[in-house]
Parts: sequence; structure tokens; C-alpha cells
Amino acid sequence: MKQLTVFIADNQPIFRQGLRQVLSPYSHIEVIGECDLTQDVCNIVGSLSPDVALVEVTPFSRDGFGIVRQIAVRYPGVAVVALSSSPNDDQLFQAVKSGAAALVGRNIIPGELVDILLRVGRGERPIDLNLLDRPNTALEVINLFRHMALRDRGALLTPLSPRELEILGYVANGYANKRIAIILELSAQTIKNHLTSILRKLDANDRTQAVVLAVRKGWLSLGGFAGKREEGQLHAELV
Repeated sequence: MKQLTVFIADNQPIFRQGLRQVLSPYSHIEVIGECDLTQDVCNIVGSLSPDVALVEVTPFSRDGFGIVRQIAVRYPGVAVVALSSSPNDDQLFQAVKSGAAALVGRNIIPGELVDILLRVGRGERPIDLNLLDRPNTALEVINLFRHMALRDRGALLTPLSPRELEILGYVANGYANKRIAIILELSAQTIKNHLTSILRKLDANDRTQAVVLAVRKGWLSLGGFAGKREEGQLHAELV
């Protein structure tokens, strides 16, 4: 197994030392540096090029999320895990907006932290699973990316077919596979096959991430599906 390199940015030296001790028994994980949340964090991360950066975020300051955003933008090869003493929906929204791959509580047990580190080191985004548990926050994120996409006139052509975009639009508005199949007069298996193709093309882990990616790229406009709903107002459920 390739060794995973980790950098820690946290204002509490004792907590940083504790993380080092927790991770030290794992020979495939190496902490290669640490520091306070200072203006030099990004420069240090750039010089060390860790696989993962653990960054403290607090409910009282946006500095941590600002650092997360800087690292995500300047060093896309570094996955950022946000560490919070009290994760909540607002922090989840800020973490996604800042480009974090995961948001975890500072009281996370060692085994779960190691699992998160290994997953983000493989390119996964566990934060998307958090969104699945919080559909209202997921919709906030989708709307944010939608507005960003509308401002971005340089959006790339979509790799999705018109049918796949249509299906993904229904998914974004909370329709289950069986309902989509009835509306489009297709079999449930055909819808499932299309969704499998969508996830593969977008390199997405799940339906929520696929919708977020498509909206962010400007390939999908949620408002365009409002008129296709049948009688009644359906609640959006990203499941």
C-alpha cells in the first residue's frame, strides 16, 4: 500500500500531538508536518505537497474555511479534511463550498478517521454522503453551484446525452427511478442503466454528487424541470 502523507493545521498544539500519536501506529500513514492556522499554511502545504491536509474550522471564525478554500484552489492534488468541534448543516455547506473532501468532528474515533483519510487519499469525497443525510443542505449546495454556473460563460460541453440530462433533471427534483420510468415510458431497468452511465461519465459516487457536478458545470438547470411536474408539488428528495 502506498504511504499516505498527512499535514495538520490546527491552533491547538496538544490536539496536533494527539493526532500524531493516533496515526503513528499506522505504517501506511505519515504525518509530514503541522502548524497553527496562520497566513503561511498554504505556502507550507505547497512546499510539502501532502496527500491530505487536516484543517481546523470553528463555528466562530471563517478563517479555517478560507484556508480550506485556498488549499483546494491552489493545490487541487491535496485533499482537504475539515476538522470541526461541532459539525452542523451550516458548516457542512461551508465545507462543500470551500472544496473540502470531508467534514469530521474533532471527537471522531481513530479507526473512523483513518478510514476517512484513506478514502480521500483515493480521491473519494465522503462529504457527499453527508449531503445525502441532509437534503435541505444538499439543495442549498446545488442552488449555489447553479448560480455559479450561470455566471460562468465558459462552461464545457456536457458528456451526457439529452436523455441522460433529462433523467438527471428528474433526479434533481426528487423523482424516484420508478416514477421517472412511468413519466418517460421506459422500464425501470433502463432508467437504472442510464443512471449507471451518468455516474460513470461524471466520475460521481452517487446521484447527489452527479446532480451537483452537472449543475456546477452549467449542464443542468433545475428551473427547467418545474413545468414538467404533474399535479401537486413534489418535495425534492436527494435519495
